[in-house]
Amino acid sequence: MQGIVIRNTGSHYVVAPDDGSPEVNCKIKGNFRIRGIRTTNPVAVGDHVSIGAPAPDGTAFITDISPRRNYIIRRASNLSKEAHIIAANVDCAMLVVTLAHPTTSTTFIDRFLATAGAYDVPALIVINKVDLLTDPDVLALLDAVEYLYTSIGYPVMRLSAVTGEGIDTLREYLCDKITLFSGNSGVGKSTLINSLIPGLDLRTAEISAVHDTGMHTTTFSELYNLPGGGRIIDTPGVRGFGTIDFDKYQVAHYFPELFTLSAQCRFGNCTHTHEPGCAVLDALDRGLVASSRYTSYLSILDDASDSKYRKPF
Repeated sequence: MQGIVIRNTGSHYVVAPDDGSPEVNCKIKGNFRIRGIRTTNPVAVGDHVSIGAPAPDGTAFITDISPRRNYIIRRASNLSKEAHIIAANVDCAMLVVTLAHPTTSTTFIDRFLATAGAYDVPALIVINKVDLLTDPDVLALLDAVEYLYTSIGYPVMRLSAVTGEGIDTLREYLCDKITLFSGNSGVGKSTLINSLIPGLDLRTAEISAVHDTGMHTTTFSELYNLPGGGRIIDTPGVRGFGTIDFDKYQVAHYFPELFTLSAQCRFGNCTHTHEPGCAVLDALDRGLVASSRYTSYLSILDDASDSKYRKPF
């Protein structure tokens, strides 16, 4: 039987069969691994799989996984080079961010965008909770953030899951796509999904008044069908986004503005950190490259350092 993985709790998987029959609780055998990918989860939501005949208790084993057309991964921990697959076979990676209550860092945004680019997944930035942005300085920041990323080539939407602003535009954008929803805890992903899928009633939580950070409400990844067509994959909120398997000479490929400039560098293997004749450093000095983007670029270069993480056994 063929199907798609719609839920991953870490201990078991739920598969929706392609023939429309009821969902099946599934497990994987201990020796089940995907060749060439060092991951904490060999099967991810969005994977197309084959399952065996269910046992008397209704549980089946996943016996095979179809080749993935793409996937999004992040580093599983700061102490290893193991990766965690967030989702597979997606048409879009949508990053939900907020500029207040809590504030999403541009470094987090940039690392997510670079990873999406590295794994051939188009990315969308959704700025949520715009109804809370009343201070003139924060409104100016909103304009600046939107301009920065649209000028690079990323689509940006302003949204308020509370007032409904931008929801119809987003719903139209998501139609007929499989879209990964990601973001820091507390940015309003669950509230947003509840707006898109009436009656779903995902659990939401208040923002910590002490630290102005979100509390985890989604504990595992799950795929949902949208009423107007398309599917979304909700994922647990993350506080950081560790990159993995980046070659230091290719990191700039996933920063579109740096990649364009790199064609003018004196050396073909320029890392844009110290080399003479570096077009990126020249543009940075002249204010033609956002310093926040360059800082994010350097942070990923640091991730690529062999000395930063423990060697795998």
